[in-house]
Amino acid sequence: MLTSLTEFVDELRTMGIPVSMVEVLDAASAIEHTDLVDPENLKATLGATLIKNARHYPAFEATFDVYFGLAAPSNPAESDGGVSSEAGGGGGGGESGEGAEMLEALVDALLGGDRDRLRNLVNQAITAYAGMQPGRPVGGRYYTYRVLRRIDTDELLARLLAALAPSQPGGAIDQRIHRDEAEAMVQAVRDELEQQITARLVEDRGASQVAASRRLPLIEDVDLMHATRAEIAEVEKAVAPLARKLATRLAQRRRHGRKGRLDVRRTIRRSLGHGGVLLEPQFKAPRRSKPEIVVLCDLSGSMATFARFTMQLTYAIASELSKVRVFGFIDGLDEVTDFFGSNVDFAEGLIAMSRGADLVRADGHSDYGRSLQEMWEKYGDVITPRTSVMITGDARNNYRDSGERYLDRIAERSRATFWLNPEPRRYWDTGDSIMSRYAGVCDVVEQVRTLRQLEEFVEQAALPTVRRPRIAS
Repeated sequence: MLTSLTEFVDELRTMGIPVSMVEVLDAASAIEHTDLVDPENLKATLGATLIKNARHYPAFEATFDVYFGLAAPSNPAESDGGVSSEAGGGGGGGESGEGAEMLEALVDALLGGDRDRLRNLVNQAITAYAGMQPGRPVGGRYYTYRVLRRIDTDELLARLLAALAPSQPGGAIDQRIHRDEAEAMVQAVRDELEQQITARLVEDRGASQVAASRRLPLIEDVDLMHATRAEIAEVEKAVAPLARKLATRLAQRRRHGRKGRLDVRRTIRRSLGHGGVLLEPQFKAPRRSKPEIVVLCDLSGSMATFARFTMQLTYAIASELSKVRVFGFIDGLDEVTDFFGSNVDFAEGLIAMSRGADLVRADGHSDYGRSLQEMWEKYGDVITPRTSVMITGDARNNYRDSGERYLDRIAERSRATFWLNPEPRRYWDTGDSIMSRYAGVCDVVEQVRTLRQLEEFVEQAALPTVRRPRIAS
């Protein structure tokens, strides 16, 4: 058991889930008081001791099935409660006799709550339809697809609904309840199918190889530039807590200490009572100002996916701070703060911004120089020594004037200037990218194309900023 736990933890760490040595010791200690007969008890124990972030739990569950799942059943054709070997061993589809018999048996097992019979039926379906061969380097999803295609889950759902629904149709609520119950039963078949296929693969190849083949990136490691709609939705759920942390970090940068700066005049005056000896330093009361943030976001077509992510971040920051100004740009710049107020839905704000913001002045291709010039000349007064400026974009300027002199003036006036670039560093300064010219002006320049990199940037925002030398105006 200890060896399996060690290998399991190594796989979690390989996936990027942080697990400390103390947590491993806690898990090993908790296992001593866990009923190992039921895998669900073991899963709950390991989940409680090893997993600290809810986003990591799906990956934890998938890995748990590999290392601690049920053993693969044997002799499926001779198991009790299944269909006949002649029915199970044929190659017909869902409309053949054996397919209909399998469906009827699954419906009976599901309605009767017979878990053992369901397990035997799924085992027979895998043997009959999956076509699994020892040593064949094929992933479990392919086998799952082959079995589900032959079982016909749509027909299974229809039969379950017909069996669950009363003779007289009820109201909409009753119908919804019956459908949810039937869908849960079909999902139980899917789950059992995946667990048994995983068990067979582990028996054939070993847990480590199967875990490696099933390994998926955590949501914080998903490339934002190529993320699916579902992945973007998961990322957006994690943005709000990061925005709160970023607001806190930026506020901490303004604190010079509890006592404020040294008050030389009062200190000398106080020392006169001690013969001129500076025994009691006096400090000025600290001036606590609210964090001020100005965001410049590249909204061009090449930045569409990342722009949505950064606007979501900005929307979350605006809900935490009162002094946030947001500017979007393509080949022109316009303020879009009002589109993302605290009482505005984010999706509606995006639609309103696309219709109302004046961002295109010429050909609709990124023009950083013109946008930075407009920012300085038209909105330069919004930047003060208390302002943190955050720019998001790939710095691809389509071979136009860089406008770095205007960025230098913005950075010189602001408290700190951050640039978040979604492109890999190896692509910076290739083609029309002029990232290094802007990097020489900004205080912090980071590659941010995953949620994990954004978290690292937020942590770095709390560190003291070393001013870079400014270019000549």
